[in-house]
Amino acid sequence: MQRVQGARGALDQALRSFRAAMAIAERLAETDPGNTQWQRDLSVSHERIGDVQVAQGALDQALKSYRAAMAIAERLAETDPGNTQWQRDLSVTHNKIGDVQVAQGALDQALKSYRAAMAIAERLARTDPGNTQWQRGLSVSHERIGDVQVAQGALDQALKSYRAAMTIRERLARTDPGNTQWQRDLIVSLVKLSEATGNTAYAARALEIAQDMQRRDILSPRDAWMIDELKRRAGQTGASKNQ
Repeated sequence: MQRVQGARGALDQALRSFRAAMAIAERLAETDPGNTQWQRDLSVSHERIGDVQVAQGALDQALKSYRAAMAIAERLAETDPGNTQWQRDLSVTHNKIGDVQVAQGALDQALKSYRAAMAIAERLARTDPGNTQWQRGLSVSHERIGDVQVAQGALDQALKSYRAAMTIRERLARTDPGNTQWQRDLIVSLVKLSEATGNTAYAARALEIAQDMQRRDILSPRDAWMIDELKRRAGQTGASKNQ
């Protein structure tokens, strides 16, 4: 119900629903501070409220909500460092804070937040190299850091970050060629490298992947626009649309 309200753009209603849920979570957490599930539920409530506030453009309030969520997530993560769910929760919250800081133009702070998230993502990825979701999460951390570095004008560092992300994504894409998310992630990495370097060869490779997905009928209709855009970026605007 709450998520549907948000999806429909009824942000005020969603916010009221999430606040009502948080009031319950707060009472439960106060009743039994040692109940880690109730503590996590409270953290999630703060985070969901922050998500709505971001959608409303209330960035200062969102940052306050995310920091409240992070304070709980940090306590839980410190209580049981081996609990991977709590570690991942903390990483996600660092990323959300970083996203708000980017939107506010606080790039140095955002970079610090993204690096904190990546440190956790790296530990998780090392703990279980076979966990593809954690591997993908690490690639996203590298990419976010690269985006900030581009905005700061640190192109050499950004290229290093983007290439680190692409290395992971290439590995995932080879592991399961039918996974459209991983193929799309690799396209995004190649486009970012093309933009950062001015080298159209990256865009040409991204185009090959997209066209291969189209031939295999796994390119989502919502991504069909990428073919023409990648042709433009690769300097192949005169090519046949279905080539």
